[in-house]
Amino acid sequence: MKKQLVILLSVILFLGSCKKDSSETESPNVQLDEDLENTLIAASDGNGLDHFILPNSNEFNKIPQDPLNPITTEKVNLGKMLYHETGLAIDPMKELSMETYSCASCHFASAGFQAGRFQGIGEGGIGFGLNGEGRIKGSFYDGSEIDVQPIRTPTAMNGAYQKNMLWNGQFGGTGLNVGTETQWTEGTPIQTNHLGFEGLEVQAIAGLGVHRMDITTDFLERLPEYKTFLDATFPELPEAERYTKPTMGLAIAAYERTLLSNQAPFQKWLRGDELAMSDIEKEGAILFFGKANCSNCHNGPALNKMEFHAIGMKDLYECAEEVFKANADSKENLGRGGFTANSDDNYKFKTPQLYNLADSPFYGHGASFRSIRDVVVYKNNAIAENSNVPASQLSSEFTPLNLSDDEVNALTAFLEISLRDNDLKRYEPEMLPSGNCFPFNDPMAANELGCN
Repeated sequence: MKKQLVILLSVILFLGSCKKDSSETESPNVQLDEDLENTLIAASDGNGLDHFILPNSNEFNKIPQDPLNPITTEKVNLGKMLYHETGLAIDPMKELSMETYSCASCHFASAGFQAGRFQGIGEGGIGFGLNGEGRIKGSFYDGSEIDVQPIRTPTAMNGAYQKNMLWNGQFGGTGLNVGTETQWTEGTPIQTNHLGFEGLEVQAIAGLGVHRMDITTDFLERLPEYKTFLDATFPELPEAERYTKPTMGLAIAAYERTLLSNQAPFQKWLRGDELAMSDIEKEGAILFFGKANCSNCHNGPALNKMEFHAIGMKDLYECAEEVFKANADSKENLGRGGFTANSDDNYKFKTPQLYNLADSPFYGHGASFRSIRDVVVYKNNAIAENSNVPASQLSSEFTPLNLSDDEVNALTAFLEISLRDNDLKRYEPEMLPSGNCFPFNDPMAANELGCN
């Protein structure tokens, strides 16, 4: 019996020694890694791999920030709560929507901080589905009353790398908006630009008003945790200025600046993990930063640029699905020109960041594409789909890429897989002081989210 036990243990040890961790049995394609590194160095104008690295979310000194709103731990922690707090919805159009929506309603983690559907719905919507796709208009609102925008909801990811926000860049009193002051119309959300903050801050402050969210004395008495948070975050402000939309917006913006896709495979590769990306993903990256010239417009840590280009994509009103408050006359269809009133800017939309696109499968300002590969094919062919856009307005960058099907597949793999941070839930609070469900708190959504 003892001899049999020894033999059995020997077999187990032998088998165990043969079973190695995959990272020990795999080896990177050295030539591919060298080619990718050289391609990145060229695409960074010689700055090297660091040019593309996103900082850790607690490395405040490395995160671009508004000098008028320095990032602090207290602001980020408060902003995280306020961003998700459905309890802030205390001034809805209809009382039955009280405390049912939040900033996160149209920008939540599992959808890559997008809406999870072709058109985000805040107040007036019900349900959630699996990932936001199941949200619909509630029967108690008509289409003119629900809280939507006539353009696809942009992501809140990596917003620290944008001076001006929204597809037309209208939010932000600095950057490219210097000189557009005549368009900062009093009585509209854009007047918030006069506060002098950058885009994220202006958007957060203005958005609280647009979406009818606020704090009141009753709110602070009911949820004294927020008073404590605000006191700790803004001790230098007199109390009359401490519990206001601007201070709430500044905290939310500070939190949004820490929403970085820094755990994506490409980011891991940049930091030295050569096995973080597959060979086809590396081939796609080489194409992205090389032959396909994607990095002409998508560069830097967030793979974006503060530029506006017309590439002839369709508008939201042309969606096959039912949309609200979007039509052929929507000024949002003009892109940057709809804000600046400069015809040279017509049909030009901001170059978006490219991380976590796979989490919300709707692409283009009008959600006219439903897969990343479709977008790659569209740009490869460079044939405008929107007949309203004059050829004279199309970007000089919108030219055929001459990629083969295999190259399209490789480029798609890089965009879908290498640029997807699969742990964005780390940016969510474990719970809210109100105890409410988020990102939605209407009965149907709460049930589907499992937080009743």
